[in-house]
Amino acid sequence: MEVPYFGDNPGRRRREINLGGSTSATTHASLLQDAKARRLQRVDLKRKQDCAIIIQSWWRGRTQAALVRQQLRSTFEHNTTNLTGLRCLVLIGKDDALLGQWSNAMVSDGGVSLLEAANDPNCTILLRRIAVLLMKTVADHPTSANAPAHLKTLDILLSSQSSSKPLGSSRALLHYLLSRDYFLLLGKAISRIPVTSKNTPSLPAFIRLAVLPFTAFEATDETYRTSLEQLFRHIFTIQLLPNRLPIASLTFLAPRIPLSSLHLISTSTLTCSLSTPEDRVNLLANLTAFTPPRYAALPVSSLAAYLTLTAEVMHSLPAQSLEPPEKNIQPVSWAEDDSDSDHETQVEVVTSFAAKPVLPQVDSKTRARLQTLPSPQHLTSLLNAAYHHSSSSIRGALFLWLHALSSVWPSRRDKVVGSVVAWNGGGLVRELYRGYVRTSPLGKSTNATALTDASYAPHWPPLLFLVDLYNQALLTMGDEEFFSTSANASTSSANIASRNPLTTDELTSFSRQLLNITFLLYWREDQGNIQNGAIPGMANLKWEVARERMTKLLQAIHARDSRRPFLSAEHWLMTSQLDLGPFVEAAIFEERQLSQPGTRPLSKRQIALLSPRLGVLNHIPFAIPFDVRVSIFRSFVNTDRATRGFERMRGHPNVARVTVRRGNIAQDGFDRLEGYDLRGPIAITFIDQFGQEEAGIDGGGVFKEFLTSLCKEVFDTDRGLWLANKQHELYPNPHSYATESHSLAWYRFVGRILGKALYDGILVDVAFAGFFLAKWLGKQSFLDDLATLDPELYQGLIFLKHYEGNPEDLSLNFTVALEEFGVTRTVPLMPNGDKIAVTKENRLRYIYLVSNYKLNRQIKKQSDAFFEGLSEIVDPKWLRMFNQQELQILLGGVNSPIDLDDLRAHTQYGGLYNDQEPTIQIFWRVVHSLNHEHRRALLRFATSCSRPPLLGFKELVPNFAIRDAGSDESRLPTASTCVNLLKLPRYNNERVLRQKLIQAIQSNAGFDLS
Repeated sequence: MEVPYFGDNPGRRRREINLGGSTSATTHASLLQDAKARRLQRVDLKRKQDCAIIIQSWWRGRTQAALVRQQLRSTFEHNTTNLTGLRCLVLIGKDDALLGQWSNAMVSDGGVSLLEAANDPNCTILLRRIAVLLMKTVADHPTSANAPAHLKTLDILLSSQSSSKPLGSSRALLHYLLSRDYFLLLGKAISRIPVTSKNTPSLPAFIRLAVLPFTAFEATDETYRTSLEQLFRHIFTIQLLPNRLPIASLTFLAPRIPLSSLHLISTSTLTCSLSTPEDRVNLLANLTAFTPPRYAALPVSSLAAYLTLTAEVMHSLPAQSLEPPEKNIQPVSWAEDDSDSDHETQVEVVTSFAAKPVLPQVDSKTRARLQTLPSPQHLTSLLNAAYHHSSSSIRGALFLWLHALSSVWPSRRDKVVGSVVAWNGGGLVRELYRGYVRTSPLGKSTNATALTDASYAPHWPPLLFLVDLYNQALLTMGDEEFFSTSANASTSSANIASRNPLTTDELTSFSRQLLNITFLLYWREDQGNIQNGAIPGMANLKWEVARERMTKLLQAIHARDSRRPFLSAEHWLMTSQLDLGPFVEAAIFEERQLSQPGTRPLSKRQIALLSPRLGVLNHIPFAIPFDVRVSIFRSFVNTDRATRGFERMRGHPNVARVTVRRGNIAQDGFDRLEGYDLRGPIAITFIDQFGQEEAGIDGGGVFKEFLTSLCKEVFDTDRGLWLANKQHELYPNPHSYATESHSLAWYRFVGRILGKALYDGILVDVAFAGFFLAKWLGKQSFLDDLATLDPELYQGLIFLKHYEGNPEDLSLNFTVALEEFGVTRTVPLMPNGDKIAVTKENRLRYIYLVSNYKLNRQIKKQSDAFFEGLSEIVDPKWLRMFNQQELQILLGGVNSPIDLDDLRAHTQYGGLYNDQEPTIQIFWRVVHSLNHEHRRALLRFATSCSRPPLLGFKELVPNFAIRDAGSDESRLPTASTCVNLLKLPRYNNERVLRQKLIQAIQSNAGFDLS
């Protein structure tokens, strides 16, 4: 057996040793990672050890502090009223039980020991510290059992028993507390007491402390000013402050509020310091509760400061903050109100996807108190107080306040403006314009950047409030009043009130100023900024809203000028600011883009946002010459016709072929044109009285003849659908049977027919009343239009407007009486109108509502049905390029003498004829000798329309033509109205030609005449 050398077990496997060395699989990166992990472990361990040391130290400190506090408590128990106890109390800090024990001890002897301590210099610092502790304690626990004792202690420390003002040491203590959130703590304390707990014992003490600084310090002291600012910031922002206080505290507080010192504070700083909209609303409501009874007694500077402060607060609030509307209900003004008995679903058009401002949460009691602000009684009191002073500063503050109120409370704007207008007639309008707007730099240049200049911020409120005032005044101002001037008005109060507050010269300047501003706002390419940006200094008033108000006033002034011109035609034009050629091309392009198939109809706001040029044409079209707008209108129609494939009529596969009986044109048209797209070609065939088709192929002229005959029949007032005023202008019959479904279908049919006439450029010899034409443009009519409908009623309303006696003596209420079929019924103009008497304060509202009922509500259904048919053919935004008078011209042509030279210059000749041919020479001599009616009859005979085209005979398509009809002088002239062609035999005698021509044009025959 082999013996091992080293005694190893022979059965055990020997370990193999590689003497050549081995390689490690560990990389450099893994070594670094391992080192980093170990380092992090060490850091974490160190952090844990440090935290443990801190926790241990804190615990030892807390334990030791608890022991020290226990010792201090024990020491205080044995030294409650001496200096040692005072020191212990300060060291212990805020402890309600110990503070209560000390306060009760101090007041138990009537405050004698406390006053002694207050006079001890060694206690001064300690008492200051304790006073702060007491303030914090009562702020946290205002209803605790110790609160009355705490407040009594503070009252003793801060007041003097022998003087109306605190002692010097007391004032020093008060000054110390004021620097330690004195009013903030008082505000917290009062707000933590429930509104229903008016009998809380601590409330009277809180109120005494709140007004104490204003008896302790002189008004010239800086501390007085800062205290006043803190009072309004922390006390007057408490929700329902007057409702929280008992009667005794209210009567104590009201006369002691230093309102006469309001001018000392910075109103803008105070407004900016209010962090939430709720704070601003509460400040406004509380000032509304306490200030109005003192309006008359306030110095002018203080009243101006009050108006400025509240105006800035209102401007800092989102619109509708004081009365948030219900969902889907927009503020309604006089001019937009249509209080009909049928309420349709209200749909809000979304014009912006920007986040809507969050409205403050206003409780019902605060909202009820704020109702005071727009009330006529309050506004009258404020206006009387402001106009008691002659200072210009109070006027500016007043206008700022009135505009702020109407901006933050849109649903009350008309109430505010109406009360101001009724207060002194037009005096305020004159003062606003002459004192503020006339000298304003706004609108004096065509520089768009000047409008957004922050330095112009003070000029906007007077301008915009004047716009609101004058808009409201025009609602109940007749044309006689509008055009009256100081030169032709007597000096009596009635006449002074009745005339226009602005002279025509002032209106010239003012309207141009507004036009410059409004044009720039529509013409700006950055319409997104106009929609979402705010006017400088008025965060709650968007540029878009201000632009709409100015546009409304411009349209109203332009409407008066259109009826009775007092301004030159160039006054309204803005052609100097744009190149008409590119303008027209761009407008047509923008219209084409917005009218792509499948797109929804756009609102006026959306059009202004997407297309500056269409915005101008839809809102202030008078800035562009009329003939240019007519050209744009025709281009819109041609583009639309091309898009629909209706460029050519003849041979068109979709021509509607309709036969119409000569004696039954209206009924056949009503029955047989239903369902056809009237924008396309319509071929009319007339059936004569013998049942035979009349000769002639309709190339457009036969349809024109059909349309002319149809209008003559359908607009006959004997049919019952239409009535005529004294100027022979038509409007829908307001009778109840005109609102039945069959009658409404006829109105819709007539709307389609007139839409076809406008679309094809066919002139119709029909005149409509201006208030009805306004419905075509989406506008309402007011008192100025009532004179054309009911002159007697108009004069009665004017009499009521300027009645110097008590209107209640006239026994009027908010109703109108209607008589139908011999039965009289009463219609309320507003809810419970039969129970509301007409008074001096509400008579303007009554005048507006009567006018609105007569001009708008009575014919609403008829007008809506008519407009439904009209808008089926013609895009409404095309019509908005014109006013009522221009729309009448567009529909019926120019009611002016026929320009024979223009007609001859654009006449074409056929056959043997030319301009020098003898028969043609005789023809023109005869035409020149005809009277006006015969000339119109000739034009109608040849073209089916008696009025010349809008822009002259060059626009007649095809041109007027005369063709040789042979040499038989016994024949009568004939015509092909489809091509505007007069077929004239070769007459050699002027007398014969005259006789034959007059006989032909007076025969009223069809195509078979020969």
